[in-house]
Amino acid sequence: MGDPAAEGGAGASAVGPADGADGADGGTIGSEVPNSGDGSPDIGDAAPEGPRAPNPADGRHEPGDADDEGGPGEVEEEIAAQRELRARIEKRKAERGGPIESGGKLSGKAADLLAAVRAVESGDAAGSEFFDAAPPEPRRPVPVPPPAPATPVRATAHAPEATPETVAAVRAVLVRGGAPEALASQVAETLGESAAELLADDPWQLLSVPGVRPEQADGFARALLGDACGPGDKRRARALVTWLLERAALQGHTAQDASAVRAALAERTVPDPDEAVRQAVADGAVLVFQEGVEDEQETKPVTVLLGLDRYAMAEESLADGLARLVRTGPSDDWEGPELVRAAGAHGLVVHTGGEAARAEPVDLGVRARARGLRAVVATHGENGSRRLGAEAGAVTVPALLSGAAGPGRDEDGALALDLLVVLDAPQLDVETAAILVESMPDGSRLVLSGDPGVLGSAGAGRVFGDVIAARVCPQIASRTPDPGPLGELVSGIGVGELNQVPAPEKEIVIVPVRDAGEAVHRTVQLVADSVPRAIGVPADRTQVITVGHGGPAGTRALNAALKQRLNPGPGRFGGFDPGDRVAYAQAPGRTLTCTVVSADAEGLHLDCEGTRTVVPKERVASEVRHGWALTAHQAAGMRWPAVVVVLPRDAAQGLSRPWVYTAFGRAERHLSVVHGVDQALARTVAEVPGAERTTRLRSLLEALLATGPGS
Repeated sequence: MGDPAAEGGAGASAVGPADGADGADGGTIGSEVPNSGDGSPDIGDAAPEGPRAPNPADGRHEPGDADDEGGPGEVEEEIAAQRELRARIEKRKAERGGPIESGGKLSGKAADLLAAVRAVESGDAAGSEFFDAAPPEPRRPVPVPPPAPATPVRATAHAPEATPETVAAVRAVLVRGGAPEALASQVAETLGESAAELLADDPWQLLSVPGVRPEQADGFARALLGDACGPGDKRRARALVTWLLERAALQGHTAQDASAVRAALAERTVPDPDEAVRQAVADGAVLVFQEGVEDEQETKPVTVLLGLDRYAMAEESLADGLARLVRTGPSDDWEGPELVRAAGAHGLVVHTGGEAARAEPVDLGVRARARGLRAVVATHGENGSRRLGAEAGAVTVPALLSGAAGPGRDEDGALALDLLVVLDAPQLDVETAAILVESMPDGSRLVLSGDPGVLGSAGAGRVFGDVIAARVCPQIASRTPDPGPLGELVSGIGVGELNQVPAPEKEIVIVPVRDAGEAVHRTVQLVADSVPRAIGVPADRTQVITVGHGGPAGTRALNAALKQRLNPGPGRFGGFDPGDRVAYAQAPGRTLTCTVVSADAEGLHLDCEGTRTVVPKERVASEVRHGWALTAHQAAGMRWPAVVVVLPRDAAQGLSRPWVYTAFGRAERHLSVVHGVDQALARTVAEVPGAERTTRLRSLLEALLATGPGS
């Protein structure tokens, strides 16, 4: 078979219909990670079959999949920080008697739900008291103990494992109910020391374990309870409401329309969905909110939302923190480019632009340090920091929060800085953003910078998009375009146009394929031979990106074929060999691309962007996968010299404009498109903008900063 790069030809680079790409059907490729925000199944839709718990290295959001890194104990520090944040939020929630205001007073079904919430959270408080709490006064973050110093070799940190006695007790309950014994450790870690008793009393608690489906929990409950349970069991209804909202969070939503939840419950044969929702609210399993306004003068659409307190409280804390920065921000007159002037005069600024525009916020950090300010530039992961160069002095957000890098904390527990510039801001999920903003001292400056066209965060929320939509701070749009044919192509995709782009140096090559089998064959040929020979980029600097993990052209099939060609071996270290390229899901929302070095009793030794990391052997199976091929969500926030995007014919249904924009935009010098979707690619770019996420941050910000500065 010929040289794909040569077949593309100089100048033959228009990404459009591929001749001969209408061949045999391929297998089904699974959808991108559940929290994709690009057309993934919404609440109540059918999900993939099988009881297998999601693998973080798959890119499924458990614990997550996006970019990078941290130091030893970094994950443990983040867990502690999240616990501290939630404790502060719960205290504030108790002081207010309810969630922060998000809309007007409730009526109808919303009032019924509110009454249930009142009974649990507000005692005899009236509905107006529940929703009309005044915004909090600006405050300093609660002191956080400084973390322990980092050590050179990084290892995974996790919450303490359950005791053998707890696991054994849970295993006995699982066996009685006919559930797999292998779930015992997960159940024990999820439910805690009383896991066995909780599970025996309420078998639907099994749904809190990632990967367990309602039908499996129903079977388990029938085996344990017999005739004492049924479709209308209150325990089942409560667990299903929570499960639906957790599943929605995997798709990026922080809340869901109550009507959608009721419809999904009806599909799950819950006899009285309204009562199930009311009971879940009364039990404190979920919170209720209202979006929109309804009064005598003006009627606007009113939506009743349900949410888990984990995300609802994080959004409220984030809104409070951003409002605090806006209110306490400085008003200095700085000379320089537009971004510099805006940052001098405001506590919160948004900056948008592509890869080349990243130089602007980096320059802001340099100028701020020249003024004697403590300025920090933070990226989503190590790949992003590497692209800026050592002179930028960038740190990762996880390393900054844990204290492994950056300025550390001051005596009040706040980050010891005056200006924080966050690049790759679209990758911030609401919980990480809340912790970050809570850590900012009063009077400091925060600049959120990123490309609004890329796929959103692996975790729940739409932080960057919501801040932009709320228009509560200056917004600086970069005028610096990404250069060359790749920049022109990706810029066109961002506005819904798939343009013919001349590529005289073979910057863009189209490789037509008829089916998934040919797509895999051509991909291997490109990575192993054509791109190194014709473009000069070695295989270890070329990244493959595809739509999903399953199917004959998903990451699993592609990684198997690429390993066979690039680094064949018996997989003697838990399926891996020295030299294997792997994707390591170190923590929620962060995927590292690494190379296997060795293995011993301590675990699997990896080289991750120049940093040695050890993955404990008991975590290898769940956190490490081969990584020659990734999904676009895993690749977000990272770039490589050469990228091969694989689009077999059956991938069309998993595409959206943000997906194409993100995948094509990962290439620095060369992009090969293994193209089998024919006209569907152009239609996707023009007509499929991506699924919206249901979040509350925008309305919260608008309510808190109704008279705040616009752009």
